[in-house]
Amino acid sequence: MAVQYDVIVLGSGPGGYVAAIRCAQLGLKTAIVERENLGGICLNWGCIPTKALLRSAEIFHYMQHAKDYGLVAKEIEADLDAVVKRSRGVAKQLNQGVTHLMKKNKIAVHMGEGSLTGATSLTVKGEKGEEQLTAKHVIVATGARARDLPFAPADGSRIWTYRHAMVPAEMPSKLLVIGSGAIGIEFASFYNDMGAEVTVVEMLDRIVPVEDADVSAFLEKSLTKQGMKILTGTGLEDLKATPKGVTAKIKGKDGKVTSEEFSHAIVAIGIQPNTENIGLEKLAEMDRGFIQIDPYGRTRSKGLWAIGDCVPGPWLAHKASHEGVTAAESIAKELGNADVHPHPLDRNAIPGCTYCHPQVASVGMTEAKAKEAGFTVKVGNFPFIGNGKAIALGEAEGFIKTVFDAKTGELLGAHMIGAEVTELIQGYTVGKVLETTEAELMGTIFPHPTLSEMMHESVLAAYGKALHI
Repeated sequence: MAVQYDVIVLGSGPGGYVAAIRCAQLGLKTAIVERENLGGICLNWGCIPTKALLRSAEIFHYMQHAKDYGLVAKEIEADLDAVVKRSRGVAKQLNQGVTHLMKKNKIAVHMGEGSLTGATSLTVKGEKGEEQLTAKHVIVATGARARDLPFAPADGSRIWTYRHAMVPAEMPSKLLVIGSGAIGIEFASFYNDMGAEVTVVEMLDRIVPVEDADVSAFLEKSLTKQGMKILTGTGLEDLKATPKGVTAKIKGKDGKVTSEEFSHAIVAIGIQPNTENIGLEKLAEMDRGFIQIDPYGRTRSKGLWAIGDCVPGPWLAHKASHEGVTAAESIAKELGNADVHPHPLDRNAIPGCTYCHPQVASVGMTEAKAKEAGFTVKVGNFPFIGNGKAIALGEAEGFIKTVFDAKTGELLGAHMIGAEVTELIQGYTVGKVLETTEAELMGTIFPHPTLSEMMHESVLAAYGKALHI
């Protein structure tokens, strides 16, 4: 006999487990199906363990520059095995935390491979054999995986995905990073700080291409100064693993193809949604493997919802979590809960963060996108070198840029590069959600001495009122 629930969530990543918790909070009998690890890729093999790696690299970087702070540190070296062990420990702690949250919220956990037998029914093959589950609603949150190069699939030895790069068997001596999105640049930054010779290949004309052009240009200069080789407008014609490394054929901007040897390569060219062979073909509209949904997460089949990396982007953990809450509240509303008021996802208010050195963060439109959309803009820019806290920290590299609608004062976008900007960006994100204008931001008191003062100064600069530059 099939086990019945109000809601079944297929996948336990930051979208799935958050959706399940919110459903349980709303009084719905909830189950979650997971084939590997609670917490999904983000907690176990993505966001969290990579940040642990990057933190180790950051500390190592500071130790190597101790004299800049009046300190003496001798014979500094990195223990890659210990760095990886710490990262895995952090991931394990978070995985255990999600396990606790499932128990706390009385969410049934079915470990195994789940596949849809209808819009609101699943078969789970796992530790309990084969189970039949049914629900009033099902949320698909199966996530995505790294996309392979068609001519050079990752082997885990010489050609890596992000997953291999997190648990390396050896330290790369000469590393090729293919792709300069957040994942590629973060690993390039980590291994460069750890001592590898790093080359980044990007097919488009600038790195971190989704960011504002000024940020891309600044980051390229900074990474080059740190010793990286950055090749933009460059394609990879071929990649072959050898017993001692990889051979790459690289096509430059001039059209010439050169061959170069590396010890390892990381492929970071995007993601592939995990939507094959789980019964979606007749239940949902698909586009390149991504499930098409309405702004609340509904598919075309009644009772079937989808969230996270298996639906259109941006493919970010916090976007998945937000979609999970929206879907959960929408389901509760359909089941008669009059106290919930779900809001559709505003894709223009989703912050993005890249944890390289220096950090990159943004929300809303770039200056170019705002102009393309027909806005007359006012743009403010304030450098870290003009901020007392940044100078005191020894982190005077970077800037904050704000973009406003010249007619209404609406904050259209904000773009940052520098120390701790991944924490600062939320101030502008809150401002966008509250539909702030330049007047409210100018009238806000920012504490001194803080990096956040640059947020104020950038707004003032857009209107010719900057005080410290």
